[in-house]
Amino acid sequence: MHDYKKLTTFFLRALGEAYKKRSTILLLSFSQLTKLFLLSSLFFFSPNKREFFTMSSALRPLLPRFGARAAVSVSAPRVTSRVPMVTNNIYRGYSTSSDTKKSGSGTLLFLGLAALGGAGGYYYHNSTQSIKTPSITEAKTKSIDYNQVYKDIAELLDEDSDYDDGSYGPVLVRLAWHASGTYDKDTKTGGSNGATMRFKPESTHGANNGLVIARDLLEKIHAKYPNISYGDLWTLAGVCAIQELGGPTIPWRPGRQDALSAQACTPDGRLPDATKKEDHARHIFYRMGFDDQEIVALLGGHSLGRCHPDRSGFVGPWQEAPTMFTNEYYKALAERKWIKKNLDNGGWQYVDKNNTDVMMLPIELDMYHDKGFKKYFDLYAKDENKFFEDFAKAFKKLIELGVPFKGDEKVYVFPKTTE
Repeated sequence: MHDYKKLTTFFLRALGEAYKKRSTILLLSFSQLTKLFLLSSLFFFSPNKREFFTMSSALRPLLPRFGARAAVSVSAPRVTSRVPMVTNNIYRGYSTSSDTKKSGSGTLLFLGLAALGGAGGYYYHNSTQSIKTPSITEAKTKSIDYNQVYKDIAELLDEDSDYDDGSYGPVLVRLAWHASGTYDKDTKTGGSNGATMRFKPESTHGANNGLVIARDLLEKIHAKYPNISYGDLWTLAGVCAIQELGGPTIPWRPGRQDALSAQACTPDGRLPDATKKEDHARHIFYRMGFDDQEIVALLGGHSLGRCHPDRSGFVGPWQEAPTMFTNEYYKALAERKWIKKNLDNGGWQYVDKNNTDVMMLPIELDMYHDKGFKKYFDLYAKDENKFFEDFAKAFKKLIELGVPFKGDEKVYVFPKTTE
């Protein structure tokens, strides 16, 4: 009985969502659908099926206007062309049969109930998952030429020489990082699977300010390759940007599935706050499953890009060549004299005493002076090859957090277009 109550609750919630979105299931009224589900649930739970059919005679007047098509439409969540619907063969046969009108009311009743029961079961068994989405078929993913997707993204990087320092690369890295950095290893929520930044409120979280630029830019690619998931597209764009701007080669594989609604969005506060201390950095990254060495390696991504006062509240690049992926970030931290500078918005940041256009975030100096972190900062300042090696491993781990890989996905190693 406890499971039945839970099943009923989840299905009614799903019906409510369908009712708001005017799904094709609404050939029936909400109250009729509720009645239909309750009886269909009794069918699956009842030990005496003959007794059930006697009880369910009240359903028969509903069947002529319900029809085969509506019965099948409720058997799976509404999907886009990007994620194909996976339909059971019995439902597919029912929806395409030319003999539907000849079927007896008992047969129609059984199939209609089976469809509704299947939908309720789907919602019930997947209710604890952060991403409720049908599987992407192997045929669809294999139809995508990921090597060409990579090349097309590379062509976009310097499309607008007036944007920032002449490259969209840094903002694409930030998109991949922020889409992935919401993962929680304990609750198994967040991460690049789902691409939940497409929805509010996540798209409006303060840490994601300005990333609409990157998302909109990649719509050009998605329009050309509509079967690629946004999660795969965003992470592939991050890999492409790092490699094309001189960084290490990062193996990448597809398999992310897009969330269908904002219900999968993660709460605000899962990304780092640059105004806090080093213990905050550990809290954020440990939650994802990273250790101190991986944390410092990932920070090297700040060799790319700059801060904007209308996005993060800070201003300036971390080094003088913000479109070149190097270990200069670590060298700057270790070798330069950093002084505090007050900002017009009431905040403050560190700047290089000899070049105040170059900045560091408050949390970064605290991390550099932390005993556990400092040895890795100093290591990467001295050894760029080691930094590249460790960054590639950590970034690959980051963009794969929470992704439901099957284990047989092809791993791509993209050659740089500049080579």
